[in-house]
Amino acid sequence: MLDLSPFYLTLKLATVTTAILFVISVPVAYGLAFARWRGKVIVESIVGLPLVLPPSVLGFYLLLALSPLNAFGHFLEKYFDLRLVFTFPGLVVASVIYSLPFMIQPIQNGFRSVPVALKEAAYTLGKSRFTTLTKVLLPNMKGALLTGCMLTFAHTIGEFGVVLMVGGNIPHETRVISVTIYDEVEAMNYHQANVYASILLVFSFLVLISVYLVNNRAFKVDPYHD
Repeated sequence: MLDLSPFYLTLKLATVTTAILFVISVPVAYGLAFARWRGKVIVESIVGLPLVLPPSVLGFYLLLALSPLNAFGHFLEKYFDLRLVFTFPGLVVASVIYSLPFMIQPIQNGFRSVPVALKEAAYTLGKSRFTTLTKVLLPNMKGALLTGCMLTFAHTIGEFGVVLMVGGNIPHETRVISVTIYDEVEAMNYHQANVYASILLVFSFLVLISVYLVNNRAFKVDPYHD
């Protein structure tokens, strides 16, 4: 019988990670899109690092940082009674860091795609930066926002190296679907592994189709518009 608990845990992780990253990424992407300072390239490089860094490497350093045997992990456990290693909150922290560029970069590109004249017109009319952001910029980049959310959600669903290093393999606590597939292959239950993998394959394909559809609608050119 198919165990549905890894699916529930994975969907829960993806939903929480996407929500947290959306809140974080909008102001960060806004700053990166419009800021003019020399250190911006360093921040952009740090944000994009998970794209090129092997997941096991990132997971290893997160495991060291969050471990109660090291300073930061010991501080969290001593003063906040919070242990992040081999727990679901630890998975959330690792997923937020690992999926950071998948949310920030589409939103950053969305900010850059909005005509500068719209922002300047809002400022001319006396609108504040916050009002301009929420009433002018964000409504004109819905495609970028949806793309960032879908990519982040799908990327979190497929995480393996980072979640295995930080969360381990604890049933009903940190055993997500990608780890479950690994376990089934290790136990040579190839049929069960194929069922889990097929579901992820179909899901990933549907997410990509959705992303392309959103982008095509967002940037569709009206042939009758001169």
